[in-house]
Amino acid sequence: MGTHIIDGRIISADIKAGLEKEIRAIKEKHGITPGLAVVLVGNDPASEVYVKMKVRSCEQIGLYSRKILMDDKAGQKELLEKIDELNQDPKIHGILVQHPMPSHIDENKIFSRIDPAKDVDGFNPISAGQLMIGIEGLKPCTPYGVLKMLEATGIDPAGQHVVVLGRSNIVGKPVAMMLLQKAAGADATVTICHSRTRNLAEITSRADILIAAIGRPEFVGPEMVKKGAVVIDVGTNRVDDPSSEKGYKLVGDVDFEAVSPKCKAISPSPGGVGPMTIAMLLHNTVTACKRIHGLE
Repeated sequence: MGTHIIDGRIISADIKAGLEKEIRAIKEKHGITPGLAVVLVGNDPASEVYVKMKVRSCEQIGLYSRKILMDDKAGQKELLEKIDELNQDPKIHGILVQHPMPSHIDENKIFSRIDPAKDVDGFNPISAGQLMIGIEGLKPCTPYGVLKMLEATGIDPAGQHVVVLGRSNIVGKPVAMMLLQKAAGADATVTICHSRTRNLAEITSRADILIAAIGRPEFVGPEMVKKGAVVIDVGTNRVDDPSSEKGYKLVGDVDFEAVSPKCKAISPSPGGVGPMTIAMLLHNTVTACKRIHGLE
């Protein structure tokens, strides 16, 4: 049996189709349209692309979206005031401030200001605390997408050794916490590794499920993966490619061609976790809307 390719585009399309029906039902029954506000400070090209993708995805499934563009010279006070405004806006059920933000902005203060009920990115310290102790709340989109990919592929982490390569607050830490929970789709034994871990390949090669989120292009080679393992590649890295019209190409944290023959299943990058992140953002917005209006 060959390696199963975990296609995030197909899984996310199924999720979006379900959300489209759910949004239509909420509109017809309650006269409410779930709404997402996306705030972009500055003109980072990659961030602009991500914001456009998120807004377009909202439009595709009938979710109300509001794109708020702020100059890169916008101060922290101005941004906090905008968040306060969105916290009080009844049309907005989810608030996302695109990161990275300009260096003069304290991201932690920004994330802390977002109402946890509207924190669809799951970065507010209250949201992070709820995740840590297993209280139901809005989960970070990328880690949530990873768990949904495993679920859709029929891979149960329960009792399995999961190695998370990366310790960021955005992916590494939260996905480890989610997989540790005493809950369906979790119950794993989790090891977190990072750039300072000794004997890294020895540890990763013992993983039943390896989640690569270290931010280094094609860092994970076949010597770091156990035969028959499941590999989820969270990384998206731009590398020079003179043969490309753009002059670059996108690759993951895993050397896909070299590693995939050893795997039971593997997600590509691009086309794996990326589409799932947007799908879970939409899912979180609909969930937030239902909770705010007492529809659950």
